[in-house]
Amino acid sequence: MLRSEENARLHAIATFGVVALGLALGLSRLEWLAIVLSVGLVWSLEAANTALEALCDVVSPERDPRIAKAKDVAAGAVLLAAITALGVAALVFGPRLLDAIGA
Repeated sequence: MLRSEENARLHAIATFGVVALGLALGLSRLEWLAIVLSVGLVWSLEAANTALEALCDVVSPERDPRIAKAKDVAAGAVLLAAITALGVAALVFGPRLLDAIGA
């Protein structure tokens, strides 16, 4: 997935960044729980989306609006999970970062 999917590579960079920031800020166990669940959800949906797209390409190599809709919905699920993960990151990191800069 990392070799073939650009979005997976972006998720990998984000994952490493979030883990590094979490370690630097000394997150609590509950904060790590929220981060790990969010990251796991995004990765799980990205994998499912990649699998669905590959299967759709085999089943229907020609353009089919029903296949396009299935791909769009799966990609939308990944996007929704990523937006949710951003919200979790804002809730977990936001107050700590604001404290760090004295705001």
